[in-house]
Amino acid sequence: MEQDKIALAESARRPASVRWALAGLSLAMLLSSLGTSVANVALPTLAEGFGASFQEVQWVVLAYLLAVTTLIVSAGRLADIIGRRRLLLAGIVLFTIASVFCAAAPTIWLLISARAVQGLGAAVMMTLSMAFVGETVSQEKTGSAMGLLGTMSAVGTALGPSLGGILIFGIGWRAIFLVNVPLGVLTVFLVCRYLPVDSRKQNNEQFAFDYTGTLLLVLTLAAYALAMTIGRGSFGSLNIGLLLAAVCGIGLFAFAETKASSPLIRLKIFREPELAAGLATSALVSTVLMATLVVGPFYLSLALGLGAALVGIVMSVGPLIVALTGVPVGRIVDSLGAGTVTVIGLIGITAGCLMLFVIPASFGIPGYIVPIVVITACYSTFQTANNTAVMKDVQPDQRGVTSGMLNLSRNLGLITGTSVMGAVFAFASGTNDITTANPDAVAAGLRITFAVAAVLIMVALAIVIGSRKLLPFRTAF
Repeated sequence: MEQDKIALAESARRPASVRWALAGLSLAMLLSSLGTSVANVALPTLAEGFGASFQEVQWVVLAYLLAVTTLIVSAGRLADIIGRRRLLLAGIVLFTIASVFCAAAPTIWLLISARAVQGLGAAVMMTLSMAFVGETVSQEKTGSAMGLLGTMSAVGTALGPSLGGILIFGIGWRAIFLVNVPLGVLTVFLVCRYLPVDSRKQNNEQFAFDYTGTLLLVLTLAAYALAMTIGRGSFGSLNIGLLLAAVCGIGLFAFAETKASSPLIRLKIFREPELAAGLATSALVSTVLMATLVVGPFYLSLALGLGAALVGIVMSVGPLIVALTGVPVGRIVDSLGAGTVTVIGLIGITAGCLMLFVIPASFGIPGYIVPIVVITACYSTFQTANNTAVMKDVQPDQRGVTSGMLNLSRNLGLITGTSVMGAVFAFASGTNDITTANPDAVAAGLRITFAVAAVLIMVALAIVIGSRKLLPFRTAF
């Protein structure tokens, strides 16, 4: 009888523990996404305060982005070896301490260095927040948990510019980094208190971390990220050289992985249609999503003639929709299944892109907002379902690296979208300097860009339908 009472008490506490564990993971995701967006608004202030050029202060953002992109897979693999809870705590502490150094930086290059370290902590937090879902909630609730993490990521991205602006105006630029400190301390407490302790069972691969593969992957990803970001959209000889180096790096990395006794990434997993399709579609959809962030401000200001304040308000609609739809979509995924909801999301994104292609500029702000609402709501639908499909049945010892690859595919899509979709927009507008283009040219550029975007999503839809993971759809299609 006494044992039954103890069991009942433990079962009563368990839901509360799960909620607090998810709160800790959500805060980790919020902090990492907030770090991505909060610094952008401070760039003019930093240029003035440090007497730095635009190219120099750009590295405050780029250093963080590069660190996250290049290290996110390695962080996941390391966690699979040494323990996810242990590494997540280290990542949060590192992120928090780096935030203090960012705030205290006396020179621009020390600030950039601290931002790179902060990005390393963020890579760990992004990867392991998703990897922990399988150990925190039951499989039946995976979609809801993924939706919550997607919501927190969107909230962090949307909150960054506005929170940064308020803090800079009221306190100064150093406050945008110091705000991470109390949140980081709270996250450490929640992770320590409520996440399951790492197993003490010895791992045979504990001392077999793939250093060669890690170095090759980091160099390859760094070359690709730099090729896509330097030059502000114009491809010169340096960009081409970096892109060729990235291609060579992929070949060297693949060769090294076939020879490694404990590879960073087991290449045979790409033979699994479920994972390969999830990664490919994540990259394609993120590329398209970036078009809304790159093209939108120019269309709103130059084609519709909106002021800066109104442009900011309209641009906040997308992240707000993602934040509001993440959790409800997660419940739908749990109910209907990840495969079905993934297809629904991709069809919706295609429809939104085609709406922007056909709706004329004369429809004004509503003619832009309605398609953006469709695109972002369906993006949230796709992302939650796709993350759930990829992570749901992953073996425990592969959750970290799989989560890292999923985050990497999204980041590479965002980086590619910045360059490629921006280039498509500039080409379709028929001008080298988009700021001098007339409203009709800008409107034409938007339509062509989203026609290309619709084609990319159709490719993603074909990949999903053709993959083996959607077995129920094989008979329907």
